[in-house]
Parts: sequence; C-alpha cells; structure tokens
Amino acid sequence: MCGPELTVSLPITCLMPERFNLRLADSFMLAPTVRHLVFEREDGQPFAFNPGQFLQVHFAYDDGKPTKRSYSVATVSEDTTIERVEIAVSYVEGGAATKLLGELEHGQSVEASGPYGRFCLMPNDANQRYILVATGTGVTPYRAMLPGLAKVMAERDVKVVLLYGARNEAELLYGEEFEAFARQHANFTFHACLSRGARPDPRESDRLGYVQSVLPELAPDAEGDIAYLCGNPNMVDASFTALKEAGLPVAHIRREKYISSR
Repeated sequence: MCGPELTVSLPITCLMPERFNLRLADSFMLAPTVRHLVFEREDGQPFAFNPGQFLQVHFAYDDGKPTKRSYSVATVSEDTTIERVEIAVSYVEGGAATKLLGELEHGQSVEASGPYGRFCLMPNDANQRYILVATGTGVTPYRAMLPGLAKVMAERDVKVVLLYGARNEAELLYGEEFEAFARQHANFTFHACLSRGARPDPRESDRLGYVQSVLPELAPDAEGDIAYLCGNPNMVDASFTALKEAGLPVAHIRREKYISSR
C-alpha cells in the first residue's frame, strides 16, 4: 500500500512526526498475501499516535533512489502512547516494499517516521451512528479505533456498523477480532462482505457481494450518520458517491484511499 491518501482534512490533536528506527519483534501471516508485523522502537521510546493515523517506512530502491511507503497503525490500545507498533503489509508483485518487509527477519530494523494523517474519530462528533467501510488492509485503522469506539458507544450510545469487503474468508483480516468485539458490544455490528461466495460456516451477519452493494441496506441517514471509507480507491469512490446521493454532507464522509505501488 502506498498511501494512505487522505482526502478530507479534519481538526485533531496535533502530534509532531518523528523519525526513528523500528526493530521487528514479531510477525505472522494474516492471510496468504498479508503479513502482520510488530515493531518496537530501537531507542526504547514509546510511539504516540491517534488511532487512524499512519506511519511511513523509508528505504531505497536497488539503484539507491530513496522512497517510502505508508502503513496505518493497527495497534489496539487503551492508551495512545504505545510500546509496540503493528502494521499489515500486503504482497505486491515485484514491489520494493514487499521485498523489504516481506523478507524482514525478527531483530532487523527499518527506518520510519510518523505519525501522519487525520483519519481519526473526532472528539466533537454528535452523530447517532458511525458507518465504517473497508476493503483489504484498509480495515487496519478501524482495528486501532476499537477502544475509542467502545468509549463513544458507552458515553453517547452511538451505534457502529463495520462493512468489511474481502474475496473470501481467508482474506478477512482480523475478522475474528471484529466478531468478538461485536459480541461484547451490542451497539457494534460487523458485516463481512464476501465477493467470491459464502464461507463454509456462514454467520448471520455475513453479506455476499461488494461493500458498496450492501450500503443501501443500512439506509444511510443524512442527519445521524458519519461515514469512514478506507481501502481500494474504486470502492472508496463508489461508496462516497452512494453516501452523497443518500444526502450525507461531504464533511461527514471521511476517506482514505489505499494505493498499491511497486
């Protein structure tokens, strides 16, 4: 993923980006082509961020030309100052970042900076429901937002619906975590939207098709809803159009596009 590309500017607590080295402490495969990586700062300092923000990994191409890639922080924490920085990295055929992060061994380090971005929950929101829409690794910022969502659901009785699009169950990143969160919080609904057919053990909340085709089922409300869109640019554009046509103000549709880059 090269991005995220943020398309809506919103006021949040300002955190100045830092430059630091991250050492790989742990990793595992989330899906056949997605690796979850857990980093710690080499300097031993914690990392401060607002859930929904991203960091940039800096490296060089084989010819020495510097470049960078951006990854949303996926760490779930009650505290916005964290000891471990978690990200999810998708495999891109021939991708320079894929080579770097896909082959990175435990104990090795990368140079990074952050935090960046404003794709976050806003403290002054007065909505009745959040509609969260994601595809692929675009679901990672919502994972980091879970403690914040739990807080606003408890304080304001807000409802939250997450539509997460994947081709099949194997590509449903963090699906079990979102399902567990839904069981623990009555105001949270998780719909796995599978485009290649039902999983062997379907859930009642599962939906077939693309996330944008499921949106009308939610009956988006111009007065009470705020929507977050994150992932594939085509999905983000289609969902943005559908929500605008439903009457949502542009300021209530917050977007990030995940753009693959070699």
